[in-house]
Amino acid sequence: MTLKPLVAACAAFVALASQAETQLTVVNFGGANGNAQKIAYFAPYEKATGNKIVGVEYNGEQAKIKAMVEAKKVNWDVVEVESPDVARGCDEGLFEKLDYSKIGNKSDFMPVAVHECGIGVFVWSTVMAYNADKLKTAPVTWADFWDVKKFPGKRAMRKGARYNMEFALMADGVAVGDVYKVLATKDGADRAFKKMTELKPNIQWWEAGAQPPQLLADGEVVMATAYNGRMFSAEVADGKPFKTVWDGQVYEYDLFVVPKGAPNKDQAIEFVKFATSTQALADQAKWIAYGPARKSSAALVGLFNDGKTEMAPYMPTSPENMTNALASSYEFWVDHDAELNDRFNAWLAAN
Repeated sequence: MTLKPLVAACAAFVALASQAETQLTVVNFGGANGNAQKIAYFAPYEKATGNKIVGVEYNGEQAKIKAMVEAKKVNWDVVEVESPDVARGCDEGLFEKLDYSKIGNKSDFMPVAVHECGIGVFVWSTVMAYNADKLKTAPVTWADFWDVKKFPGKRAMRKGARYNMEFALMADGVAVGDVYKVLATKDGADRAFKKMTELKPNIQWWEAGAQPPQLLADGEVVMATAYNGRMFSAEVADGKPFKTVWDGQVYEYDLFVVPKGAPNKDQAIEFVKFATSTQALADQAKWIAYGPARKSSAALVGLFNDGKTEMAPYMPTSPENMTNALASSYEFWVDHDAELNDRFNAWLAAN
């Protein structure tokens, strides 16, 4: 009889030891965002569970996930993806369907942050940024971004169709509410590429989020399209003379997904639940200016980690910053991403 408790205790110990040895691979976009996740998600999760997290940085290459899933050699457990990619990846069977009873209350998340294959983490945006030491007059619209006579110098833009098409149409006078309606037509796409051609000789392309602040700091460009979180870190944390223009920002959600066939699916879901809890999302927002996707987190976001900078003015979701903001349409990009990027690559290669 005395062996049963001992056997049970040994079994419990083995189970705990096994859990403690679980190593999760969590993939994100790195930089300031990656650092914020290490502090707000990774470290507290490791302390609470005994599991270990290996952080991996990537640039959103869905092809990498697809190759793993198709080869049945998946070694990523949780991946941060942009909103158009979650819908497309879900349709292609690349992600596990989520059981929200194991994650959290759907109604506490902003509606567009809830997807059958992914759960929203934060709201971020692509904005216009400039070096205040290099420009005598501050640009205020996308038309200014295109005005190389009034604002001479190079511009940095993300290499790809997404965001640039929207910015080009806004610069050409299309109202925010009409951007996707116009862009969905042949004439609208032609109009966007024509506007891009006007600026083409003055564009320096970037591919990683760390590049725009560096290009601005080095004086290689005077203005840039950039992720708002990167600009916040450069301006507030690093003290760079940069400014963000919120007019015409294009905002969207990043979500966590679990690749189909993830080696540690149960622990991956456990991590997603932990990382998207009210407190964790609020903690993340204290390190980078991305708005939490969970409604109950908003009231818990106050000062930056320096203890003196109010985060609200730097959040894409602040009312004053949303005045003329454009919500990125993942439905549009799921339908048109391939054709517009093929056209963009051909346009880029042409003289």
